Amino acid sequence: MKYNQLGNTGLFVSEICLGTMTFGGAGYFKVVGEVQQKQANDIVSRSLEAGVNFIDTADVYSEGLSEKITGQSLKDLGIKRSNVVLATKCYGRVGKGPNDIGASRGHIMDSVSRSLERLQTDHIDLYQIHATDSVTSVEETMRALDDLTRQGMVRYAGVSNWQAWKIMKALGVSDKRGYARFETLQAYYSIAGRDLEREIVPLLNDQKVGLMVWSPLAGGLLSGKFGPGSNGPEDARRTKFDFPPVDKDRAWKCIDAMREIGKKHDVSVARVALAYILHKPFVTTVIIGAKNTEQLDDNIAAAALKLSTEEMKTLDDVSALPHEYPGWMLARQGAERVPQPK
Repeated sequence: MKYNQLGNTGLFVSEICLGTMTFGGAGYFKVVGEVQQKQANDIVSRSLEAGVNFIDTADVYSEGLSEKITGQSLKDLGIKRSNVVLATKCYGRVGKGPNDIGASRGHIMDSVSRSLERLQTDHIDLYQIHATDSVTSVEETMRALDDLTRQGMVRYAGVSNWQAWKIMKALGVSDKRGYARFETLQAYYSIAGRDLEREIVPLLNDQKVGLMVWSPLAGGLLSGKFGPGSNGPEDARRTKFDFPPVDKDRAWKCIDAMREIGKKHDVSVARVALAYILHKPFVTTVIIGAKNTEQLDDNIAAAALKLSTEEMKTLDDVSALPHEYPGWMLARQGAERVPQPK
């Protein structure tokens, strides 16, 4: 297992992160997974044995049950707290009240206390704002996160699913005010959905913000079980919940290319899809969610799959994004200006 620097911090996390959205199976999240405590313990144990030291959850996953199961797993397995980097998120609706959602100071302070209790810990290593809030000011959100880090309840702050301009604004506010800054972005990225590369990846590289990838298999579409004219297995997550949105014509071409590469290495399409993302230099960690240890083992093994330069080019070419403005104008302008040699 390889360990990467988390953003601009001195903390290192495994390139595979265990996502626990499959834990619990309550409410809407039943379509994602219904992993209960005993099976969750097996998945967490197997992940840690493989070198995974990073676990991600959220307060809205299965109405808080995912956090409870995650915390109990660490307790049941006798895991030393300092050996695990524990991440969770807040923003989503957790009640019927008008303030039971969002990135306001009030909701953040209420949410972190409940998450700490469910996780059975005195601190959260990475606390992330799960979505963009069109009402609360960025200044209010960042001040609240800064207070939590100063109090020791949170060690680092992150964000998920924000626009590039808003991430940059938040980083500017933190720099100006001396607040704790966003060290990570958790975002959707897959070979079938490379939109992130247009504006967000250059921002991450420039500002040294780490990238945590969610849904690297595009909700199971890239598992190798789907293709033209096939709806996939009846029990598959993508069959029940067609998300995230994907240009399927391009996805099928990607799957065909990955299947050929998979045959050469004698590995699954899913493993190739994960390895492709792991080979990208701007990716800090890839979040995998598993319903069983067999699926988990195959996903974790992607960290050991080495794709050649030629194979990466094949996958880059088949999944290439069409140019959008200002991208096509930048391409037309040619190489950037460079200083003339003396």
